[in-house]
Amino acid sequence: RLVKNGCVLFVQEEDTEEEPKLKYERLTNGVTEILQKDAASCMTVHDKFLALGTHFGKVYLLDIQGNVTQKFEISSVKINQISLDESGDHVGICSEDGKVQVFGLYTREGFHENLDYPIKVVALHPQFSKSNNKQFVTGGNKLLLYERNWLNRWKTSVLHEGEGNITNVKWTANLIAWANNVGVKIYDICSKQRITNVLRDNTSLRPDMYPCSLCWKDNTTLIIGWGSSVKICVVKERDPTQMRDLPSRYVEIVSAFETEFFISGLAPLADQLVTLYYVKESSEHVEEEFRTRPRLDIIQPLAEGCEEISSDALTVRNFQENQCRDYRLEHSEGESLFYIISPKDIVVAKERDQDDHIDWLLEKKKYEEALMAAEISFKNIKRHDVQKIGMAYINHLVERGDYDAAARKCQKVLGKNMDLWENEVYRFKTIGQLKAISQYLPRGDLRLRPAIYEMILHEFLKTDYEGFATLIREWPGELYNNMAIVQAVNEHLKKDPTNSMLLTTLAELYTYDQRYDRALEIYLKLRHKDVYQLIHKHNLFSSIKDKIVLLMDFDKEKAVDMLLDNEDKISMDKVVEELKDRPELLHVYLHKLFKRDHHKGQKYHERQISLYAEFDRPNLLPFLRESMHCPLEKALEICQQRHFVEETVFLLSRMGNCRHALQMIMEELADVDKAIEFAKEQDDRELWEDLISYSIDKPPFITGLLNNIGTHVDPILLIHRIKEGMEIPNLRDSLVKILQDYNLQILLREGCKKILVADSLSLLQRMHRTQKRGVRVDDTAQAFGVVVFHCRHMFHKECLPSPGNLPGIQYCNICSAKRRGPGSGILEMKK
Repeated sequence: RLVKNGCVLFVQEEDTEEEPKLKYERLTNGVTEILQKDAASCMTVHDKFLALGTHFGKVYLLDIQGNVTQKFEISSVKINQISLDESGDHVGICSEDGKVQVFGLYTREGFHENLDYPIKVVALHPQFSKSNNKQFVTGGNKLLLYERNWLNRWKTSVLHEGEGNITNVKWTANLIAWANNVGVKIYDICSKQRITNVLRDNTSLRPDMYPCSLCWKDNTTLIIGWGSSVKICVVKERDPTQMRDLPSRYVEIVSAFETEFFISGLAPLADQLVTLYYVKESSEHVEEEFRTRPRLDIIQPLAEGCEEISSDALTVRNFQENQCRDYRLEHSEGESLFYIISPKDIVVAKERDQDDHIDWLLEKKKYEEALMAAEISFKNIKRHDVQKIGMAYINHLVERGDYDAAARKCQKVLGKNMDLWENEVYRFKTIGQLKAISQYLPRGDLRLRPAIYEMILHEFLKTDYEGFATLIREWPGELYNNMAIVQAVNEHLKKDPTNSMLLTTLAELYTYDQRYDRALEIYLKLRHKDVYQLIHKHNLFSSIKDKIVLLMDFDKEKAVDMLLDNEDKISMDKVVEELKDRPELLHVYLHKLFKRDHHKGQKYHERQISLYAEFDRPNLLPFLRESMHCPLEKALEICQQRHFVEETVFLLSRMGNCRHALQMIMEELADVDKAIEFAKEQDDRELWEDLISYSIDKPPFITGLLNNIGTHVDPILLIHRIKEGMEIPNLRDSLVKILQDYNLQILLREGCKKILVADSLSLLQRMHRTQKRGVRVDDTAQAFGVVVFHCRHMFHKECLPSPGNLPGIQYCNICSAKRRGPGSGILEMKK
């Protein structure tokens, strides 16, 4: 529903949740005054101006706001039609008294004629101003074509007659379409052929009361509306092979459908149609039909029907008195403007833009969509302030009680406007919803006054310790007066001194204020996980030298890692001194130190022996194996006192007392496998003798020896010493294994021998081939005898020493010297 000048202009008849497609306004200014005294009979639209004809024979040129720019006194009776060429420089006018005028708006030169019958229609050639023959058509009881010949005289041709009055004509490019009582014809001005005749459907309707509406969508598409019937016709070129005596073009009806009401006008809108309907309805109380508001619909043509997109009922002035023939629909091709003309009113319809879309969304309280639409078109919108829309949305959410959503929208809507922010904060305080807006307050480059943040913190401190702690963690300390908040927290701690959440928050506040010692005391008291982070971040190692035990009681692993990583700040000796009364903690520290570096804490290795023995025996033996600074006598004493057999065995073997160590394995552990493994490690024949002697009267030990000593001791020595009649478990299997091991050794030796022989032969053959090769001797300057050895060394014969004890056999002096050692070759040369 649109109200204009105190009256309803249109009512959308469809579901109110569907947004209208068009918006409407009356054409006022000079038009209002004209229609008070006269009545509109026709109008034509140009991109630059409007031309309005009246029942009293006047023609007015108007700007698009309806202001009169020119007035022409044409006749004393009704102006039937006005036509403009594409340039808007020439106008054609016809009237009910038979007057036809075609003239230039700026030259007033043209055609003037008075006929003795009414002229209903006139149409100028679209390129009238540019063409030489200045063609136009008029229609009364026949359709006449006027054109100027080369003598500058007007020539008239009858294009059609004999089918009643011509009621409408439209000219585009080289095609003229007109309607008479029978139907619609199309004429090709170039080929001078009529190419179609589209008959009207409902012949019961009077053509003068329900006139035909014509509209060219483009240069080949004609839209025909007559009665309640709509046809869309496309002019096409005929295949030359099918022409014969037919026109070169033909018309195809691509869509035809019936409408619910009578058509008063048509106009294209992209691929859709805008239709103006004349509506008559029946009343339950009155038998006669009565006239209602005309409708402007947007429809989507289909092949065999149409789909209604939108429908608006228009409240034009005196609509109750109007007939179907009293309405006209004209449109501007340059932009989507549609003019609904009636005798006493002219309404302009235009497509709704983004501003209108936002207005409609606000009217329907769809604030979220309105805000999004405004942001998308922020650069283009003129009337809408995005912030204003946003504030309306926030107000709506607050009224609805959706405080969190309202607060969340503040971030987007309020932006960097500090005054608006502070107003909203105080509003949320008034309604008791400070918590809702707290998480959305600006905290970056834009910041409110510290008092605003402090007000919210005090509110949380009164009612919500957890929320207060969250804000302290999330808000930078620069937003508020830190000392004031610390004081407030201390006041609350007087009432609840053990509240861990308040204490943690107080520590964070002390950290923001760089009072790290106070924060560290609280963290240690609470055993808080952030204590190590605080120490590292702010280099508080000097403050924890007397708090090492507390730190390790809290988390030994983290504490030791931190101490070892920062030995330059807290020395190893200082840590050991602090932990001397807590040996279990001292062991953890020294153990990790040893794992990092076996030599760094060597002076504490003796102390570590007892620490491992007391708190960590599984790591004692690895420590004894890896430490090179451990006093063995002390370690042996401790292990023997505690009866640590494995550790004692290791220490005895390391100290050279292997026989005693083996004895402990056999007697204390009674583990033949371990004893055999120990003997293998020492690789001492006397140990094997001791092991055999100890095992000879113990059948299980004998079985173990038979299974394992084959590669170290001759099994025959053991077998000979076994007493006759002794039962030995799994003896057969053990003997089989000995034989298999022996057989495997034989096979390995034979395999190695074969490989050795093959390699030797291969190398011999290679050497033989090498020595058979020729050697190039390049010493042709003088005739000398030359001796060449297989090693490729060459000597003049006179330079070689005597052959020595074996006549006829000589050796390379260089290679012989290498084998015998430095100086050998020289000595041989001197012999």
